[in-house]
Amino acid sequence: MKCAVVASRNARGVFTKVPAVKHRSISTQESLTSESLGLQTDPLFEPFQLKGLRLRNRILSTSHAPNYVVDGLPQERYRKYHEAKAQGGIGLTMIGGSSCVSRDSPSAFGQINLATDAVVPHLQEVSSAVHGHGAAIMLQLTHMGRRTWWNVSDWLPVIAPSRLREEAHKSYPKAMDIFDIKRVVGDFGDAARRCQLGGLDGVELLASGHLLDSFWSPLTNSRSDEYGGSLANRIRFCMEVLEDIRAKVGTDFIVGIRMIGKAANSPASPGWEVPGAEHGDLTHDECLEIGKLLADSGMVDFFNINVGQIDTDNKLASQIPSMYGPLAPNLDVAASFRKELGMPIFHACRVIDLTTARRAIAEDAVDMIGMTRAQIADPNLAHKAKQGLEAQIRPCVGAGYCLDRIYKGLDALCLHNPATGREYIGMPHSIAKADKSLNACVIGGGVAGLEAARVLAMRGHKVVLFEVAQHLGGQIRVAQRATWRRDLGGIADYLEQEVGRLQVDVRLSTEATLETVQSLAPDIVIYAAGGIPDDLGLQHVVSTWEVLGGEVSVGPRVLIFDSHGGFQAPSCAEAAAKNGDAVELVTSDRMVGEGMGALNWPIFLRNLYKYGVKLTPDHRLVSVEQVAQDGGSTHLKALLCNPYSGSVEERVVDTVIVENGTVPLEDVFEDLRPHSTNHGEIDLDALVSGRPQSLCKNSSGAFQLFRVGDAVSSRDVHAAIYDSLRLCKDL
Repeated sequence: MKCAVVASRNARGVFTKVPAVKHRSISTQESLTSESLGLQTDPLFEPFQLKGLRLRNRILSTSHAPNYVVDGLPQERYRKYHEAKAQGGIGLTMIGGSSCVSRDSPSAFGQINLATDAVVPHLQEVSSAVHGHGAAIMLQLTHMGRRTWWNVSDWLPVIAPSRLREEAHKSYPKAMDIFDIKRVVGDFGDAARRCQLGGLDGVELLASGHLLDSFWSPLTNSRSDEYGGSLANRIRFCMEVLEDIRAKVGTDFIVGIRMIGKAANSPASPGWEVPGAEHGDLTHDECLEIGKLLADSGMVDFFNINVGQIDTDNKLASQIPSMYGPLAPNLDVAASFRKELGMPIFHACRVIDLTTARRAIAEDAVDMIGMTRAQIADPNLAHKAKQGLEAQIRPCVGAGYCLDRIYKGLDALCLHNPATGREYIGMPHSIAKADKSLNACVIGGGVAGLEAARVLAMRGHKVVLFEVAQHLGGQIRVAQRATWRRDLGGIADYLEQEVGRLQVDVRLSTEATLETVQSLAPDIVIYAAGGIPDDLGLQHVVSTWEVLGGEVSVGPRVLIFDSHGGFQAPSCAEAAAKNGDAVELVTSDRMVGEGMGALNWPIFLRNLYKYGVKLTPDHRLVSVEQVAQDGGSTHLKALLCNPYSGSVEERVVDTVIVENGTVPLEDVFEDLRPHSTNHGEIDLDALVSGRPQSLCKNSSGAFQLFRVGDAVSSRDVHAAIYDSLRLCKDL
């Protein structure tokens, strides 16, 4: 039978009966303190001596490639990004994820190019900036091997020990000649020397899915010469690389290796697959044996342990888990290396909260703990922790937005901290006070409105926020109800907490009108009322909001049409199928979830296939009509059109769900526009260049008026928060 609506929109299209899901995010849980551990000092802030280098604490940012380079070189944006972490109190920041040592390992996704002396002065600038704030700095060297493309940069063939195609990049590599091996060995040594000249404290080799460890594994090394066969032969290339590096940088310079480990135990939590060894691949014990051989060589100063493989998108989503996975799933593997090797051990994998980080150090699992994504969310994490301000840390919620963008060839950005990576254009992590306190009104309590209120309050303005619903958070509160995406609520929790701390006057269940706004005599009005779901003008359909928010019951036969490509429709499909409904997910795109990134769509596909969801790409929803059935019941008939073949197909179902973004709510904004000094216009040149808004088109206006977030257009969380930050930081 047709779905039953259990709640309805009010006159302004706001869903009023969706219950708020209060989510205690990781960062707001009761923290594991030094007192609870029976220690007199915080283990995270004990110094660590690594060879001749004294690290001021145990917090590490591991190497990654945020795609901030210019022509393969780390320039102003790159420098200020890492300088912010150093200023924020980190012990060691590692720059240059997957930095390239050879021409046939191109800078294909924003890596630093270490194959040229031109990099040295830029490294000197970055290292000087980081050292100036008391942190140490290292860099990761690699040759990508087969994990790259041949049709970029110099169009050279990719190389590997053997001719085995990597599924993710789809390149057939050239099996390396001996002269290739000797050349690349020298390239590693030259690159390490450039890092030493650049003032860095050390380097790290990457042997996790790249060229070095592809020699180690029998799955990727079928050579019959002195570099294949026995384990001693398979690690020969890596040993020669280390020998060349030591010959060129000496014994005092720090050299480590980020190497692959394999899960030896059962999954860390139900439903999560910890990647283990494939048949014929290296086992956990063999990885330990390689670690021992490297340690016994005397050429390696530390080990950084990675777990899993990255040669397919599905495997990548497990090696770098999003919020779907458990916290620190591979800490036991890193601990086993520390126990067996007796060497300094670094590790990072979904360690996003201080509780987990403290336990890793206090229980001697590792010596340095990586909180890389946590510091993308808040580069001041270490400083806030040391100052007892943990409640003010902006949490990493594990959305994967940062890395999803990298794997699309874009720059790394945090889903809800738009200042990260934009330090070079003046986006602040700390908001400065304004010269004069003003009266400000914010309309809407979603993430755009909450961020506007937060920033305006930090500027010293007196802020009143109107929200028509009974709770704050907007669409985040709907999204967090979707199966495994509950941690998204940490974004709204953080903003709500900050707005409360800053004493913003929040008025829930209150609709803003021209009269209520004017009664406040505001100087600034921020319109962040959001939008309502776009139903494509079709009858008999419901939205993903209504389904995820619990406003409608669906099934037993469900058709979902998605022209958005984001998380909303797959979340609905997964939830409905998990409840036992027969679900078909139709998209006008060439694949389901086309707008998602590599850390998230594999997880959705795993679950959609698991629950039997039928996936239908390349079709548009044309019409929906109600039809009577025998016995007096009614069903829905939906027509789907394939735009390529022109064919039309019919589906008979009980529920049709449509996801097509949102339509801005503009009514109150239009009421306010004539009373504003700027007629609601934003000076885009001033906005982009970081100057205050000063347009005056109505001298009799009473206030400045600006729209942000989905009240402007249907976008994402990052865009909504960025709108508010860059506008309000100068008001």
